[in-house]
Amino acid sequence: MRTRVVGIIGNHYLINGDYPVHAAGDMNAWAVREIIGALPIIIAPDETLSPIDAIVETCDGFIFTGGRPNVHPKEYGEELTDAHGMVDEKRDGLALPLIQALVERGQPLLAICRGFQELNVAMGGSLYPEIRELPGRDNHRMPPDGTLAEKFAIRHEINLTPGGKFAKIFGADNVQTNSLHGQGIKDAGPRIFIDGYASDGTPEAIYVSDAKGFAMGVQWHPEYSASDDPVSKPLFAAFGVAVQEWCATG
Repeated sequence: MRTRVVGIIGNHYLINGDYPVHAAGDMNAWAVREIIGALPIIIAPDETLSPIDAIVETCDGFIFTGGRPNVHPKEYGEELTDAHGMVDEKRDGLALPLIQALVERGQPLLAICRGFQELNVAMGGSLYPEIRELPGRDNHRMPPDGTLAEKFAIRHEINLTPGGKFAKIFGADNVQTNSLHGQGIKDAGPRIFIDGYASDGTPEAIYVSDAKGFAMGVQWHPEYSASDDPVSKPLFAAFGVAVQEWCATG
């Protein structure tokens, strides 16, 4: 059997304020290697550098990672405001059409945090720029201070659809997760099924209802301590099974 390959969608960053790089958190790569046993490669978030027709043939599955820049609101028909924060239009230009292509091909994708939001937008949905400003909602943002472990600590419960896709993966209707996001789903895309909510009503687990393959997303960050976390590990494992099945048919 050939080596399975998982593409990890990167982000644009500036080092020292002026040196551009493409990067992704190494926790994503370790989760791919340790749980799935696949080869992780970072995909430059620029369609000019990473043509979709080439990368879908190179990789068996894709992880759409989190990232500080947000999806530009023009992608769901709204104007950019200060509340939307930083945006990454080059990543938008790759990630959104890539998601659409993967869904139609039945090629596995796992969407995390910003990726979760990209999945919704790619399927015709929209986003709130700041969840914590909505009536009755909690602050889902990463704590500004503390150690990495404190920032990625368990923050809230997710209530899943009993017997739904995520509940079957986790073997439970309720799970505990971290929380490190500012934006969230406003209107779900027509093909998006919301399969889990935080206690304040914020959507946290979604999938494409009519996808031919694995097309699931979570608003939290399962890549942190993925090999040891009782929620993260089965999620990556389920994605890994889908990657293996795709690889076997390629």
